[in-house]
Amino acid sequence: MKTTQELIELISLKKLEENLFEGESSFMGSPNVFGGQVVSQALYAAYQTVPADRLCHSLHSYFILPGNLEIPIYYEVDNLRDGGSFSTRVVTAKQENEAIFVMTCSFQTKQEGYEHQEDMPIVKQPEELMSWNDIAEQFGTILPKSIMRFVLAERPLDFKPIEFINPFEKKDYDNFSNVWLTFHDVPDNLPLPVIHQLIAYSSDYNLLSTAIKPHASKANFGNTQMASLDHSLWFHRTPNLQDWILVSNESPSAKDTRGFTRGNLFNRSGELICSVSQEGLIRPIQKGK
Repeated sequence: MKTTQELIELISLKKLEENLFEGESSFMGSPNVFGGQVVSQALYAAYQTVPADRLCHSLHSYFILPGNLEIPIYYEVDNLRDGGSFSTRVVTAKQENEAIFVMTCSFQTKQEGYEHQEDMPIVKQPEELMSWNDIAEQFGTILPKSIMRFVLAERPLDFKPIEFINPFEKKDYDNFSNVWLTFHDVPDNLPLPVIHQLIAYSSDYNLLSTAIKPHASKANFGNTQMASLDHSLWFHRTPNLQDWILVSNESPSAKDTRGFTRGNLFNRSGELICSVSQEGLIRPIQKGK
């Protein structure tokens, strides 16, 4: 999967009956289904059940079981309420009759009101930075295979980290990260629900890696079990997918094998478009277990 159009096709589920949809998965460098895929597909399913003038403003979800790449995922949508301005849906993703994921999402008709936003951090521009692939080429002969599989997996996104981490320096880093992301070959005039689904897909990147940075002298992808436990996303303004988007994350806490990360996404023009938060498992792997 190399292009944004291919990603849109992956997210676009097959309708089986009223409020029931079926989706497939794509390998993204991990043996399990990528969490962002499930979030975006669940959001697609919910969008099919709300009035056309209502747009998602927030979603809150839990990852219950790892998804199996080899079998379909079924999405069941429950209509909790359609009010005068808001609609609420619950989406349950299942494989082999077991729930692997659940999401509550809220939709609202557009309304004018008070407005403010946090300023975008002052950072290097993407043209000044190396991409994940550039970094992999520089270190590719000595990086562990598990990291290379993840970094070099075909994806319709490109990432350029601002704070470079040398995987061979045994040191801890600050508890924040800033990364530029962009989508490949974005079609023109995408509907806002599709843009929301693409942002939901991308929002699951760079969260666990931020939570692990303060422990980088000891923790890495080889000796630490990592998995998303929950995921929340708020849509504020219209994302510009034709340009780079800044993802600015911080991890204020890690405790009891769980790391918490929150972040903001900005258009390059400085508009705050989304906010995200996630708690993830960062459990040291015990030798012999």
